[in-house]
Amino acid sequence: MSAKIILGVTGSIAAHKAADLASLLTKAKFNVRVVMTGDAQKFITPLPFKTLTRNPVVTDLYDEDEGWKPTHIDLADTADLLLIAPATANVIAKLAHGLADDALSCIALALNPKAKILIAPAMNGKMWLHAATQANVATLKKRGVEFIGPDEGMLSCGYEGVGRLWPVEKIAARVVKILR
Repeated sequence: MSAKIILGVTGSIAAHKAADLASLLTKAKFNVRVVMTGDAQKFITPLPFKTLTRNPVVTDLYDEDEGWKPTHIDLADTADLLLIAPATANVIAKLAHGLADDALSCIALALNPKAKILIAPAMNGKMWLHAATQANVATLKKRGVEFIGPDEGMLSCGYEGVGRLWPVEKIAARVVKILR
C-alpha cells in the first residue's frame, strides 16, 4: 500500500506549480489527495489536480466522500504526510495559532500524530522575513514541522529576493526521503 500524502495548496501565485508537484508524487506511486483553499482556487482550478492524482479534490470543509466520517477527519486520520506547497504567510499563521476555519487548517489540526508535516513557503520576501511570520515558523518548527525553502530569485511581485517556492523536483525528492 502506498503512502498517503495530503497536498495542501494555498493562495499563492505559485499554486500552478503544485500541479507539477502532484504529478511527480503520483508518478512516484504515492496516493495523493489535494486540498485547496478558496484563495488557491483564484489561481488554479481543482480539475488539473483531480486528473493528475486520479482522486477527488477537497475544496470546502463540507465536501464529503463516501461513508459516514467527515472527509477532513478521514484524511487527517489516514495521512502519512501533510505537504503544504505553496504555503502562504496566512496558512502558516493559522497552523501556528491552531486556527481551523477551512478544510486544510482543520485537517492540520486533526492530523494523526504519526503523520509528518512538510511546508514549502511561497510569498513576498518582506512577508517571509516579517517578525510575525518568522515567529510562526519558529513555533511550528518547535512542534516538529519541517520547512523546505523558500528559494531566492525574481518574485512575481517584481522584487528580487527570498520567497519563491522551492523547486518542485526538490520538494518531491524530500517527500520521497521522508516517506521511504
